[in-house]
Parts: sequence; C-alpha cells; structure tokens
Amino acid sequence: MSVLALWKSSPGLLEGKTAKQILAISGDGKLVEDGPTSQEIRALLAELPSSVVAKYALDCLEESFPDSGLVLQDIVNEMGARLGMRIAHGRYRGRPGVSGHDGLWTLPSGHRIVVEVKTTDAYRIDLNVIAAYRNSMIRAGETSEDDSSVLIVVGRIDTGDLEAQIRGSKYAWSMRLLSVDALVRLVKLRESLEDPESLRRIHQILVPREFTKLDEIVDLVFSTAEDAKGADEERGGATSVSAPTQAVDVEPKLTPVAFNDECAVRIGARLNAHLVKRSRALYSTADDSLRLVCAVSKAYDSSRPGYWFAFHPHQRDALLAAKAGYVGLGCGSPRLTLLIPISTFNQWLDGMNMTSLETRFYWHVQIHDESGRLVLVRRKGQAKIPLDEYKI
Repeated sequence: MSVLALWKSSPGLLEGKTAKQILAISGDGKLVEDGPTSQEIRALLAELPSSVVAKYALDCLEESFPDSGLVLQDIVNEMGARLGMRIAHGRYRGRPGVSGHDGLWTLPSGHRIVVEVKTTDAYRIDLNVIAAYRNSMIRAGETSEDDSSVLIVVGRIDTGDLEAQIRGSKYAWSMRLLSVDALVRLVKLRESLEDPESLRRIHQILVPREFTKLDEIVDLVFSTAEDAKGADEERGGATSVSAPTQAVDVEPKLTPVAFNDECAVRIGARLNAHLVKRSRALYSTADDSLRLVCAVSKAYDSSRPGYWFAFHPHQRDALLAAKAGYVGLGCGSPRLTLLIPISTFNQWLDGMNMTSLETRFYWHVQIHDESGRLVLVRRKGQAKIPLDEYKI
C-alpha cells in the first residue's frame, strides 16, 4: 500500500510521524528522479493539509537525514502550487548538460520563477550557477529577461549574509530571497483570503521589484484588510440590494463562524474525494478536477428561522471551470450541510437578491426553515426552491 493510500485509509497511523519516517515508508525510501519514492512523496504532499506540509518542512530543517534537502525541495514546490502557481519539479541532483534548478513556477501572468532551495545559507552560494539556470531558458526562447526571475528559498530566517551577497552582485534585480517560514505564512495567508486580487498581489511580491516605492506592499496589506472586512460585512448581511427586490431577511451582526473545514470533510466523504483547502471557502482535489465552494452560516431568527450566505462571481467562475463543481452550505453546524451541483445552483442565481458595492457584488443565498423544511428564498415573484434533497 502506498503512503498516500495509507493516509487516506488510516490518517491516524501517520499522525505524529516525522518527515524522516514518512520518507522511510514511501517506495524504497530513496529519492531518485521520477522514482517510486518521489512519486509517492509528491502525491502525498499534494493531498495533505498545509499545516502538516509545514510541519514536514520544519522536520527537514531541524533534523538532517539522508535526502532531507530533497524532501524539502518537494515541499517548497508544493507550497508554490498552493499559492496558485503552475509548478514543474526540478532535478534532485545535477547532471552535466541539464539545468539543475529545483523547481520552475509559472504565475498566471506568465512570469516564470526559477526556484532554488537551500536548507541553510551557512556557506557561500555560487549565484552564477543559479543564474545560469534562468539564462539557459532565456537562450532557448522559453522566457525573456523581463518575464523571468530567480527565487532562493532558504531554511534560515536570518539570511543577512546571503542578502548582502545578492545585493552586491549583478543579480540584484533578478533574484529574490525568501525563508521557508515566510513561504509557509504566505500559504496560510492565501488560505484565509477569498478575493483573487489578493492572490495576484501575493504573486507580485515574489517577483523582483525596486522597493524604494512601497505601493505594491501597501496594496497587499490593504487588499488583505479589505478581504477580511468584506467577509465580516457578508457575515453580517449587508443590505444594499439591487432592485427589483422584496424586503431582504439578513443575518444580524454575529460573531463570525468558521466551520468550513468540517463541512468540507463531510462533503468529501459523500463525494468519495479528498479535498484540499485552497482559500477561505474554496477546496479542490489534488488534480483540481473537482472543486467545492463551501460557505457557512449561523442560524438566525427574523420573521422566520434560517441561514444567510454570500456567493461571489469569482466563486461561480471557479466552479464552472472545473470538471465537477459543487456549492456546499453549512447551515448552523456541520451536521446540517447542503451539497448542490454548480450546474443546478447557477440556474438559481438570476432570481436571487444581490448586494452591489463599489468594488464587488455578490448574491444573497437566503435559506429559511419552514416547519422543518429548508427552502431557498429569492426575489419577489421568484418561486421558493425546496432544498431538503440536497442534505447530506
């Protein structure tokens, strides 16, 4: 049984194991190019919660073991994938005549980042060797100087010597440096946000820029705050609703709820699919063939008991672009979860109330409990839609 199959069938058996122990029970325990161990490790990393992936990264840095640097290389590439970039794994070991970079990340904009992973910067790194990987792609016509850069990911947070080495070299405008810890925090940040614009700004800070002008960093901080503010507004049920509408029952200001992950686990079991968290509400399988937007609501009381959710255009687009897309709605707790195919849900949107703000709009998903039956309530003149068949 592969280590991934073991994780899926009995995750408790692997909880608490270190990266060294996981490597030992994967394949033949040795990492070689495209070997069985490599395939098992990468498949496992793609399915694990980001907190476990981060733990394995720390294991590789705290305890050196055979191939620990190679495991860390795969972990760093997995983190790049979780930041929404298309990744191509590099080589574990150099070979004459073949580029020896550790990874190649392609941003949605087309910019390509050559990634080099170092467990430590305790010794001087030959920047010329790393730059040669990028230059070989430029000569081959695979990218250009303006559309490519180098990112060195190192295990240590204190990287003063390497920073000075880069600043004093001719590569100061084409290389950037990032600690593994900072990379982990970027992944966690991405998982807490929902606005695609915030993700684009995270990408931009990985690309070399002249930071005398700090606008892009300020933009990232601002967009992060706006994303969080928008989530709080939606949980409170903003009431700027487009006409024509009936009076809208909205959720009162409540302490935000966050049981999305628990609902996603239940939905994954129903679909027989392991779902990985991608953003605050988006989950998908490792191969991205199945996507789920999972929103949650506390129960509220107005003229009748019910639940309230916001649904965004970018969420609809993400689900429609997948081979299989679903909307999950956690009503009060994970015990009452609805699962609706996007092909069905999309047909209901035109009849829903909407909030239109200066920078975004979203649909109100209003669910009422009518004598124990859940119904979707839409604009005046639109029929209510029974939802009990979608309970899981």
